[in-house]
Formats: sequence, structure tokens, C-alpha cells
Amino acid sequence: MTGSPTGPGAEPRLAHPVTGEPFGSPVPPGTGWPGDPARPDTPVARTPTGVARQARSVRILADLDARVSVCRACPRLVAWREEVAHTKRASYAAEPYWGRPIPGWGDTEPRVLVVGLAPAANGGNRTGRIFTGDRSGDWLFASLHRVGLAARPDSVHAGDGQRLIGTRMAAAVRCAPPLNKPTVDERDACAPWLDAEVALVAPSLRVVVALGSFGWQAALRTFRSLGWQVPRPAPRFGHGAEARLTAPPGTGRAGGRTEVLLLGCYHPSQQNTFTGTLTEAMLDEVLGRAAATARMPG
Repeated sequence: MTGSPTGPGAEPRLAHPVTGEPFGSPVPPGTGWPGDPARPDTPVARTPTGVARQARSVRILADLDARVSVCRACPRLVAWREEVAHTKRASYAAEPYWGRPIPGWGDTEPRVLVVGLAPAANGGNRTGRIFTGDRSGDWLFASLHRVGLAARPDSVHAGDGQRLIGTRMAAAVRCAPPLNKPTVDERDACAPWLDAEVALVAPSLRVVVALGSFGWQAALRTFRSLGWQVPRPAPRFGHGAEARLTAPPGTGRAGGRTEVLLLGCYHPSQQNTFTGTLTEAMLDEVLGRAAATARMPG
């Protein structure tokens, strides 16, 4: 189903695959997309300085998610995510594309936090939910379901009924980058969003699962920037690698806990899964370890 263009040269509105409601691509904030945290008047960060300022000021996770989802601080990433949303992959030509940054998603008081690199151009950038709508997400959600951290074995689109259990997902970079490779400046511009998100969920957190070396380094940088004690020399990434991160004194973490376990996991990219570098058993092993640790008393 398609609607009429909203103006000269405007793209027709297309039906959301779950709700059937029509949307333009990219999706304007506050227009009813399932799970959209933003409103039309949500403040927009347009520079790295603006990101840092807004991230420091946020005290509520829902407000952070909203601001992340309308960020326009990195011109190259904004241009790319919106170009993909306009042109679309042929197999999704009849769908609207989210075409905006992807906020964190899942439990608001998680015991497990999964940190990835960035949304996929035709995955999260299309569906509006992290790790949703591509092969990497298929592998990740299937494993999360097998170990008891997701309600369903798949994540197809926002509004599909999927729910994370005691778990939250976040990306180090919130926009789909060309060739899946953000620049150092883009990584650094986006970092305050992750810093703010981790600070808000830290009281309940027991485990962080870092997908790939990019997620591992982002997690270490974030916890260090928040004043946590990170082992030195910095622990090296590897599949199944572990590190203990110690909370700063006086943080008042829930239950008096002072440590978070950082676990390394190969990214469930097509290259890794097709070549056997990452198998289902290997992914289940790391996520199962996270689930078991999260369920420990205390």
C-alpha cells in the first residue's frame, strides 16, 4: 500500500510491515512508528559538542533514547543513512525505512548489556531496532532466545512482539556507516551517547557482552570515562575473553555490587558465521555465560 507524496519531489509513504500504517522514509519523529521514542519537538544535536552537552544533561533513559534517535551530528553518516532510506534495497522497496539513528533497546534496568558496532544499512537502519532485520541479528536473537534472554527466536521489525529479558542492546555508533566503517571522529562524536546510557543502567548491570573488537574497545573506553577501574594493561579482545570492571567508590550500585563482568564475543557478521569463525555453539557459550552470571544472587 502506498500513499501520496507530501510535497514536490517527496517520496510516497509506504505501509509499515507490521502495523500497515504509512510512513515516509526517513521516518519523521513522533509520527507513530512502533517504539519511536522521539516527539516532533525532541531536541536535536547537530554537532559533536551538542551531543556531549545533551548527553551530560539527560537523567532519564527514555529521554536519552529520544535524543539519540534524532541526532544529526555527523554529516557523512546522516547523508548515508538517509540515502539508503530513499534508494532502498530492491527486496525492501515496498517498505518504509527508519533512516535515523538507532537508540538502545530492551530492559530499562538490565543485568546484561550487549554492545555492538553500528546498525546495518538495510537492517536496523530499515527497521528502527538494533540488530533487527539482517543476518547478524538473526544469529544474535536466536542465541539470546536459546539462553533465556529474549522472548522470541527472531527479531523482524519494530512492533513484532519481541522482548529482551533482563537485557539491553546498544551500539557504539548509532547510525549506519558506509561499508560498516565509521571514522575515528564519528566514533568519538557518538561516544557520549553510550557513556550516558551506561551511566543510567549501571546500577542494575552485572555483565557487558562486547561484540567484536570495536564493541570491546568502546566498552572499555566508556567505563574508563565514567571513572570505573579498568585493568592495566588494557585487556585484549578475543572470543570468550573476560575482564572485571570495578565501580568507583560511593556509586551506590544496587545490592552493593562493585564489579561488572566484561565478556568478548566474535561479532555475528556474515563473514564470521559463513566461515565458521563463529558457530552457534560459540555464541551460545558466551551469551549463556552472561545469562548465568546475571542470574546469580545479589
